Amino acid sequence: MRRYPRVRWLMIAFCFLAIAINYIDRINLAIAAPHIKADLGLDDTSMGLILGAFFWTYALMQIPAGRLIDRVGARAGLAIAVGWWSLFTVFTAFGKGFTSIFASRLMLGLGESGGYPGCAKVVYSWFAKKERATASGIFDAGPRAGSAIALPLVAWLISTWNWETSFIVTGALGLIWVGVWLAFYREPEEMKGLDEQERQNLLEDRSVHVVDKSEKVHIGALFRYRTVWGMMIGFFCMNFATYFFVTWFPTYLTMAHGFSLKELGTLGAIPALMGIPGSLLGGLASDWMYRKGYSLTTARKTCLIAGMLLSSVIAFAAFTDSIAVILTLFSLTYAGLAFTAANIWTLPADVAPSSGYVGTLGGIQNFAGNLAGIVTASFTGLMLTLSHGSFVIPLLVAGGICLFGAFNFLFIMGKVEPLELKKKPEVTNAIPADRQA
Repeated sequence: MRRYPRVRWLMIAFCFLAIAINYIDRINLAIAAPHIKADLGLDDTSMGLILGAFFWTYALMQIPAGRLIDRVGARAGLAIAVGWWSLFTVFTAFGKGFTSIFASRLMLGLGESGGYPGCAKVVYSWFAKKERATASGIFDAGPRAGSAIALPLVAWLISTWNWETSFIVTGALGLIWVGVWLAFYREPEEMKGLDEQERQNLLEDRSVHVVDKSEKVHIGALFRYRTVWGMMIGFFCMNFATYFFVTWFPTYLTMAHGFSLKELGTLGAIPALMGIPGSLLGGLASDWMYRKGYSLTTARKTCLIAGMLLSSVIAFAAFTDSIAVILTLFSLTYAGLAFTAANIWTLPADVAPSSGYVGTLGGIQNFAGNLAGIVTASFTGLMLTLSHGSFVIPLLVAGGICLFGAFNFLFIMGKVEPLELKKKPEVTNAIPADRQA
């Protein structure tokens, strides 16, 4: 049986913590939104624009961030990303109006764009193909853990001090992470003290050649493949529902169901907590199917489709006022989204034609997925304004898009296998032999 370095689990634990902090820094605004609105005199449409501001830069910078990760590596790339977004989380505390807070969220998104591509790179570097979904499930449990932690933590900070303090404290968490990450993380090729056979097993199991860092990544070539478009569409559908939780879910509980800050920090955290086992089970189930002899395509697609179908139950929350039923439906939705996400984040490593494309593919996929954040935040804010506070249409639309996501993974996305990039023929000025004088 092939052995792999045990320290790989420490590396993915770092990624879990980074993404957990990532989501604490995203969702803190959603929790503080009612207080910021009251303090600064903002309406729902303005708040929707602020909640969605993060996604503009986050989405637009995904591909550049993925390329940066492929060029400088996960160690430097993640340190830059986490340090940047943590600083602008702190700066949000000093916002005095729409413009300053909007600008801080734009800059936050710029930094956070490197988080997921960097973690996908770590999975590729440290994990064999048969473990990648499990590893992805671990780091992608970070959003669920971050969301669950953020609700009671931020609610407590706001109730004890004020909303400004919540941004200062949560931003400081990321700066601490950067120092520890730089001290410990190294690539398998560079880490001292590894068993040489385990190191070699890991490098051989990557299945594709390791390219020189100077090799140019031709992004346009990646868009010729059906699988890449399926990854992008599927991620958009998943994130449309996911980002309802990140942006409007706390406001939904307080506006539509009268939750207090205390209830928001306790009952409101239940769906996010259910996402943690959902993420872990999604990775374990996919890797189990692959080890049992199913093709990589079958193993990944089965879990992607099942998770999206389960998450569509979010639509039924529009037809009930029972808190128990609502929390159950949102818990199932969050678990289904997390089950899907664990497998979505294996795809960049699974289909990358070489090591020089993993971060780039992760960035392309995440770019499309986070366009959904812009749409969800702004669309929900607009619907609330037009319907005088009703969440019915946003919930129904989210459920329908989850169903389309399942359809996409079944029929639109192609096989899960390394892409074969075809090089353009070289242009030559040589005269054919039969035409030479």
